[in-house]
Amino acid sequence: MEITKVTNSIQMIGIEDKDIDLFEGQYVVPNGISYNSYVILDEKVVVMDTVDKRKQEEWFANLQKVLDGRKVDYLVISHLEPDHSASIQKLAEEYPDMRIIGNALTFKMLPQFCPVDFSQKQIIVKEGETIQIGKHILQFVMAPMVHWPEVMLTYEQTEKILFSADAFGRFGSLTEKEWTSEARRYYINIVGKYGAQVQAVLKKTENLEIQTICPLHGPSLTENLEKYLKLYHAWSSYEPEEKGVFIAYNSIYGNTKKAIQKLEQMLTEAGNQKVVAMDLAREDKAEAVAKAFQYRKMVLACPTYDGALFPDMANFLTRLQAKNYQKRAVAIIENGSWAPLAAQKIKEMLEPMKEIHIIEPIIQIKTSMSQENEDAMKNLAQNLTKG
Repeated sequence: MEITKVTNSIQMIGIEDKDIDLFEGQYVVPNGISYNSYVILDEKVVVMDTVDKRKQEEWFANLQKVLDGRKVDYLVISHLEPDHSASIQKLAEEYPDMRIIGNALTFKMLPQFCPVDFSQKQIIVKEGETIQIGKHILQFVMAPMVHWPEVMLTYEQTEKILFSADAFGRFGSLTEKEWTSEARRYYINIVGKYGAQVQAVLKKTENLEIQTICPLHGPSLTENLEKYLKLYHAWSSYEPEEKGVFIAYNSIYGNTKKAIQKLEQMLTEAGNQKVVAMDLAREDKAEAVAKAFQYRKMVLACPTYDGALFPDMANFLTRLQAKNYQKRAVAIIENGSWAPLAAQKIKEMLEPMKEIHIIEPIIQIKTSMSQENEDAMKNLAQNLTKG
């Protein structure tokens, strides 16, 4: 990947990984993902994070090209996940006089990821402290549990750049113009559990004049920053982005799917909100989780299976629990040929979630839709279009 100029003094030397099949061992990334690393060239040279070992050699070649014979004075560690820390040891071996900047927890955890004694090289920083490297001044902002405990952001005061660690990251290549959908899928599934912590960090950044955001994944953000900050406020406060209905369903032999298609038709004809349906067995579950957070209302439609929920629905609801799904209205449709239990099981899984309102009526289908079911569905569709 080519080196990208952020400013005249700051270069992005990260690498796109388009060969990876699953990010973090679970998230499909059809357009890959980038591991971002930055170099600040001033009186002192600073490297902002390293990259995954998968792309270490390409990254190091980019670094040497940008350095043009200079040495690295400092490495700032924002986050210790292996996709950002796996090349620390190589960098330290190549530049033995390099100092390493992190917070106390960074250095407590570092030996787990890099079994080298850096005790003589470490510079421990605290909230709000600064380091001047020439014209540039680095200010450190602690961001615990966004989404690991040691995370910190760095604000460069002169050029007003926020190096935001995993915050404001996105799946996909750097050249993709669309940001929101893959940033949403990334945020909800990776950071979503930690809304309160994200809100705390957003509060800190209100006092910073930010012109550019440089995350560890995805493109640097330079225009319309208010849009991205507004989305992060919505996501981290668990407020829906937009009015609409998300339908998550499973169907064994197609009867539940037919019921969903009927409901989709009714809602679409009402015409006052967007309707999106996903088959949980056939489509990306991480995307389904993101869609559940995107819209104000959700319909869960599921057959009973072995006296419990269809496995994909159980998996989906477990993911929603883990990501703190809340503040939504939910409708339920169950199917079962002799002992329907899906609605009961869905309600049990929704119970721990905060501020979940059940939209009536709960519809029970016995194998296939009846006229009674269709009448009840009309009532449900009307209730889903309210508010």
